[in-house]
Amino acid sequence: MQAYVYLLASRKNGTLYTGVTSDLIKRVWQHKNDVVDGFSKKYNIHLLVWYEVHDEIGSAIVREKQIKEWKRLWKLELIEKSNPTWKDLYSEIV
Repeated sequence: MQAYVYLLASRKNGTLYTGVTSDLIKRVWQHKNDVVDGFSKKYNIHLLVWYEVHDEIGSAIVREKQIKEWKRLWKLELIEKSNPTWKDLYSEIV
């Protein structure tokens, strides 16, 4: 089963959220629609700006924890390497 590590943003260079899921479409929809109370709802974090596919959930969890420990600048560089305009990628995955 595939798993995904993803970064959401409130806006370009805004507040970031790092997550992991086995169903990226469903999980991002939940964030966009504020279905679950928490950090992303509190700070209006709705834009999918980066994601990475893994073959198993275990490796995705390891990667998520790694990215969560990163400096903010490194996360910004990761996003801008593949998505320099900070386009919402959700429409590309549905």
